[in-house]
Amino acid sequence: MVNKTIKVKVSAGAKTEKVEELADGTFKIRVTEPPEKGKANSRVLELVAEYFGIPKSNVILLSGHTYREKVIVVEV
Repeated sequence: MVNKTIKVKVSAGAKTEKVEELADGTFKIRVTEPPEKGKANSRVLELVAEYFGIPKSNVILLSGHTYREKVIVVEV
């Protein structure tokens, strides 16, 4: 397995969900879950796993638990 570190900007409480890779390699993710009690973070990890086609257990939130900007490790 290869670990890939990605930077993510999250918009929680959005009307629709979307994962978008920007030109600079960062990701912009919109989730409908509210930013409370880790709900949005959990959904972000699920969407990243779906995007890369891997199990959610292979996606780890490294930093940014309470911030919009996060660093996530993806094991592909």
